[in-house]
Amino acid sequence: MTAAKVSISDGRKRALIFVLGALLVIILQTYLSVIFAQYINQHQEIVVLLREIGLGIFITISIYFLFFAKKPKPILDNENLQLKSKRSRFFMGMLISAINFFPIPYYVLVSITLASYKVFSFESSSIYSLVSGVVIGSFTVFYCYVVFFDKLKSKTDYFVRNMNTIIGIVTGLVAVLTLINILNHYL
Repeated sequence: MTAAKVSISDGRKRALIFVLGALLVIILQTYLSVIFAQYINQHQEIVVLLREIGLGIFITISIYFLFFAKKPKPILDNENLQLKSKRSRFFMGMLISAINFFPIPYYVLVSITLASYKVFSFESSSIYSLVSGVVIGSFTVFYCYVVFFDKLKSKTDYFVRNMNTIIGIVTGLVAVLTLINILNHYL
């Protein structure tokens, strides 16, 4: 959404610079995630511990988003939108992308799951292909935000109003699936 806000206030060129900063961090996060997943894949005892820790984290996140999170503010109009710095959009993209920690455990999980089904291997070519795919997909989504935000604004209002509930439900489902997986491991 920030890419769309930058596009509205500063134009597409600055928004794309913002996106490039975010993509640099996404490259690093994805690569480090896959390297971490390779280590975890070689040490199966860590997988069980991480599932148990993940269960606690997902339950906590679900409870927070369903019961305690404040309602998001509606999307601002063009006149009310103000971003402070207009110089360092690249670094702003890097910062906002770095704050988002969810991609790291997500890509660890994805790469381990794909490796368990023999669809992915931890060879250099597979790792670079995965990282490239993530970057291309992320760029496509960011670009669509930048270009089509005004056209999709009315459709995104529903999502923004109900974002906390959606996140709470998704993390709750992940917690239930993780609990089932843990119980199957011990039984």
